[in-house]
Amino acid sequence: MDLETSKHQNSHPVEGCPQDGVVNNKMLKINSITINPNPILSLPYNPDLKERATALRKARNLPEVLFWMQVNQKKFHSIDFDRQRVIGNYIVDFYIKKLGLVIEIDGSSHEGKEEYDAVREAFLVSLGLRVYRIKVIDVMKQMSNVIIGFEEYIIDEYGAI
Repeated sequence: MDLETSKHQNSHPVEGCPQDGVVNNKMLKINSITINPNPILSLPYNPDLKERATALRKARNLPEVLFWMQVNQKKFHSIDFDRQRVIGNYIVDFYIKKLGLVIEIDGSSHEGKEEYDAVREAFLVSLGLRVYRIKVIDVMKQMSNVIIGFEEYIIDEYGAI
């Protein structure tokens, strides 16, 4: 078996949902700054994780729900967010297709899992994605600062020069 054949047998299929290939062409702006999109349209997808992702959404983790309430239905600068998105063998907390941006809410479940998180993040970055981390304590105690910090991150990383 050649290397190319082997590589395809060991990788997960690209997610085939039509909405993944469609990215709104509307220009994004945050605080009057144009945001350059970075859509990543073909991501590996492990269909075996779909039920787990659905269960995580229904579990209603409080910090994730609080953040979701700030960003769902395009409340955050008209940006579309996915919640509990399967990417490869991982489920990310939030994903913005138009920016190729993963958002993780990090709490006690990440303690002692630094090596796992590093491998996971390296995989996501290898796909061309960026990862933005938010601490649970910040979501719970200073949401306005979380939102401001998130805006600043997007402007710094994606803003037009």
